[in-house]
Amino acid sequence: MRRWNGWGDDTFTYELPESAARFLHEVVGPGKPQRQVTLAEVVAQVPPSRLAAHPLISTDPECRVRHARGQSFPDWVAMRSGEFGVFPDGVAHPHNEADVRALLNYAQETGARLIPYGGGTSVVGHVNPLPGERPVLTVDLGRMTRLRSWDAVSNLATFGAGVNGPDLEAQLRALGRTLGHFPQSFEYSTLGGWIATRSSGQESLAYGRIENMFAGGRLETPVGTLKIPHKFPASAAGPDLRELVLGSEGRLGIITEATVRASLLPEREECHAVFFPNFDEGRAAVREMLQARLPLAMLRLSTATETETTLTMAGHEFLLGSLAKYLALRGAGEEKCMLLVGLSGREAIVKAGRKEALGIANEHRGVYATQTFGKQWTKSRFTSPYLRDTLWDAGYAIDTLETAIDWGGVPALVADIEKHLRGALLNEDEFVHVFTHLSRLYPYGTSIYVQYLFRIADTPEETLRRWRVMKTAASEVIVKHGATISHQHGVGTDHKSYLPAEKGALGIKALETVARVFDPEGVMNPGKLM
Repeated sequence: MRRWNGWGDDTFTYELPESAARFLHEVVGPGKPQRQVTLAEVVAQVPPSRLAAHPLISTDPECRVRHARGQSFPDWVAMRSGEFGVFPDGVAHPHNEADVRALLNYAQETGARLIPYGGGTSVVGHVNPLPGERPVLTVDLGRMTRLRSWDAVSNLATFGAGVNGPDLEAQLRALGRTLGHFPQSFEYSTLGGWIATRSSGQESLAYGRIENMFAGGRLETPVGTLKIPHKFPASAAGPDLRELVLGSEGRLGIITEATVRASLLPEREECHAVFFPNFDEGRAAVREMLQARLPLAMLRLSTATETETTLTMAGHEFLLGSLAKYLALRGAGEEKCMLLVGLSGREAIVKAGRKEALGIANEHRGVYATQTFGKQWTKSRFTSPYLRDTLWDAGYAIDTLETAIDWGGVPALVADIEKHLRGALLNEDEFVHVFTHLSRLYPYGTSIYVQYLFRIADTPEETLRRWRVMKTAASEVIVKHGATISHQHGVGTDHKSYLPAEKGALGIKALETVARVFDPEGVMNPGKLM
């Protein structure tokens, strides 16, 4: 069964090697585990529902608990401490568009507010009910998962928007196709959620971001149905209405159906590791690969700190000791940075891409280290979120933030974010371990993905306060540098206050006007995005 207070399947545990435990003790100090509440304790807190009875709506307390939070840091503090604050008043599981329309009509008649719910994997507060006088209904699309139509000539597949990553890929694989959209949340996140948050997958170099895959679909709004046609590959017929739905975060309506552009299953997939003597050399190499338009599926470049952290947490001490000696002899010493190079497609294209990429890496003093690390990363790329549970149980908290900027702004932005995160708690004698990589890269710039690890405090309030200090410091740095407040996680509640700096007053006014057109009474997911 899925964990109610953490990530993923409760039968899977990410084991922490002894060497990793020692490393954590060295970089931030001994962990401080805290008591975690039980599901029964939280269920006992759920108040009576304020919703009028409806055949599509469940007011079961446990169901309401399981839909009350996503996967953001404040959500984790709430789930582990039991201090939820607000629960949805009910949860609906529609089977089709008629059910969704019935729920929208119900909300307008009763004054309820609706929150669309896909896989509950949001890390910025998209699915959280907020305090208010109006009852809140969460609409779980988990029963709308079927492949509804398939065009084998044009590679267009239409799905119910509640389909999760593994189910979607399984249905396409049976047709010899793939969508190729693999975010780290792939195991549970859904097609509708990817569209609503403008998601980006790990192999976006080969397949594109979700906006490249989303051909059209259906949005059920409080004032009617918006149907976006999918048959044309491009159009100059005015502004693209897909852009209103992409990144809309449930503020305009509920995405119930989406047509996506599938691809042929690749003949071959590979992932190689290269080590550079420093981050500057690695950054120059990946920029050259991208600007040369090499046929690559993925590039992921870690800083020296992340490289050390990744290798140490893997726990293979003898192997890593031998690797370090070999790399040092080849010029990649203490400042070494690991690059993962992913390739996918026809055999000849993979071969050509590998040759060119490794050739450019060699010109920048990159040391090739076989496919061992690439295979290990590929094997564990969807299980790494489980490490968060293991760390929390050991008394450590970890969170992520991400942004994107042009190539010229990368060095200063990375340094500034890391500096402010590392120094955020020093006056309290608390250390923060910060490590970064570049992923989802482009010829013109790159996303920057930062993880920061620190000790859990003695109270949930203090743990949350520490996180807010760090999150605020990093967000203000991002805005100062003119980078985006979110490259792939969306806005939700956590980033909402920073959106005007990016969109401008007129841009925010335009978004608010669009929201009023589709949802004049403010039924849909209030308090998110804007």
